[in-house]
Amino acid sequence: MIAIVNYGSGNIQAIANIYKRLDVPFVVASTPEALDGADQVILPGVGAFDQAMNELDASGLRRALDMCVLERKRPILGICVGMQLLARSSEEGQAEGLGWIDAKVKRFDRAVAGPRTQLPHMGWNTAEPARADPLLENIEAATGFYFLHSYYFSCRDPADVLATTAYGVPFASAVRRQNIHGVQFHPEKSHQNGVQLLRNFARL
Repeated sequence: MIAIVNYGSGNIQAIANIYKRLDVPFVVASTPEALDGADQVILPGVGAFDQAMNELDASGLRRALDMCVLERKRPILGICVGMQLLARSSEEGQAEGLGWIDAKVKRFDRAVAGPRTQLPHMGWNTAEPARADPLLENIEAATGFYFLHSYYFSCRDPADVLATTAYGVPFASAVRRQNIHGVQFHPEKSHQNGVQLLRNFARL
């Protein structure tokens, strides 16, 4: 059973619709009890880092997520801002992140990336795997995924980077540390590649 965390931020219905079509059991988890029987967890997220983190803290789900992910070692997939919440902090705000991956979320610097680098980074782009991983199996690399963001995930340990994307500069578009996964792109908006990635996650 996949638990899609509902804490007030994220495109929950689109993810639920994909799993419904795939005939994969899921639950929309709005209470700590809904996470008890989860085999995998999806943490979506849209908008600003501080707002999403504050909504997660206010939801009452934070402790249940810690237990599910850190103690029971259930696989989790953070999506877009949900991935950014896995870091320690973000240049977008003042709130502390979950800190499950040693990373900081940084804003694209056009002085480094180049004046043609428009923000947000919006549209289709490729994600080049850094290594083989079950999450990225049977993905059409040339097709890529759909992105919409102005901040990127900067890992302290390069071993945590699962895939990279170039947008003026290379950045981590997918990460993994043990059972903790994150993708900067939106699989629910990425057509067949996104469906395949969500299918892969359901099999972890």
